[in-house]
Amino acid sequence: MIDTTNIPGVIEELIEKAAVDDEEAIEELSAIADTDPGRLTPYLGNLLDRDVLWPATLYRAAEDDVVRRVIERIDGGTTPDDLNGLLAILAHTAHPLAESAMRRWTTQPPAGAEELHVSALRYAEEGGWTIGPDGSRRDLCGGVAYRWVMRETPRRADGDICAWCASPLWIAADLDTADPAVRAALAHTGWSGRLIIETCHFCSCYTTLYSQVTPAGTTTWWPGNTRPPYLGSTEPEDPPTLAPVPGPARQSPYQASAWDQGGSTLGGRPDWIQDAEHAVCPGCAQPMDYVGLVGGADLDEYGEGAYYLHLHQPCGFAAVNYQQS
Repeated sequence: MIDTTNIPGVIEELIEKAAVDDEEAIEELSAIADTDPGRLTPYLGNLLDRDVLWPATLYRAAEDDVVRRVIERIDGGTTPDDLNGLLAILAHTAHPLAESAMRRWTTQPPAGAEELHVSALRYAEEGGWTIGPDGSRRDLCGGVAYRWVMRETPRRADGDICAWCASPLWIAADLDTADPAVRAALAHTGWSGRLIIETCHFCSCYTTLYSQVTPAGTTTWWPGNTRPPYLGSTEPEDPPTLAPVPGPARQSPYQASAWDQGGSTLGGRPDWIQDAEHAVCPGCAQPMDYVGLVGGADLDEYGEGAYYLHLHQPCGFAAVNYQQS
C-alpha cells in the first residue's frame, strides 16, 4: 500500500493509472475512500473528467460542484452502463442535491432508465439511505463503527434449533445499549435496551431469516419465515463457536470488510459483496436498518462470505442475510 500522506502528486498519479483501469491504483484510491474519504474531495472533478465511475464509493465526499456535474450528465443522456455508475455515485454522496434529483427521476425517469433493473431512487440504498412512506429521508446506516472481536461462546445445550434443518441456532449478536459503543453504533436505529439476533447460520445462507426481538433481550423465530426451495444438505450443522463483541472504534464508518480477517464490524456501512441488500421489514415492507457485518474469515480459517445483520425497531424485527462471491 502506497503511503499517500506526505507525497505530493501521489493521488493525481493514482487517478492517472485508474483512468487506464490499473487495478492496484483503484484499490489504493478505494483504501483512501474507506479511511478518510475527504482526502479525495479536491480530486473528484478530475476523476469524473477521466470517466472513472467505479467504484462509486470513491465519490462519498463529493461536494456541490461534482454532484451537480453528475446530475447534469444524467439529465443530458448517457449510456445504460454509465447511467448505472452515475446513479450509484449519487447514492454514495448522499448529498441533498442527489436526493432531490433522485426524487425527480422517480416520476420523470432520465433517458436510459428503462434499461435499469430498479428505479433511480432505489439506488439510494447502495449509499445507505432511503425515502420513507412519509416522504422523509431515512439513514439506514450509522455514522460510527467498531471492530467486532470474536469471542468463544459455547453453545447452550437447551438452545433452540432451526425449524428447517434442525441445526442449533446461532447468536450472531448480543448487544446492549448500556454499552456506550453499542449505543453509538445503533443510534440510527432508535433501539434502546438489549438486542439479541439469533439465526440459523446454515439456512440464512439461502434466504433472509427474520426474528422478532424485544429490548428485554428476547428473540423468537418469526413464523412467517419461508423455507427456500433448495437447502442442500438437510443434516444438522453445528453453528460457529464464535460470537462478536464490540472492540475498538474504526477510523471511519467505511472500514468493514466482507473479505479480510478482522473485517467484522458493528455499525458503520456494510461492505456488500454483491449489490446492496437491506432486508425488507415483514411488518411494514420498508428497508431495515443495518446493524453490522460478520465476515466468514473471522468465523473460520477457511470461511468466506459475510452475514449482514439488520433491525427495524418500530416493528420489532431483526434479520440476517448472507452474501458470497
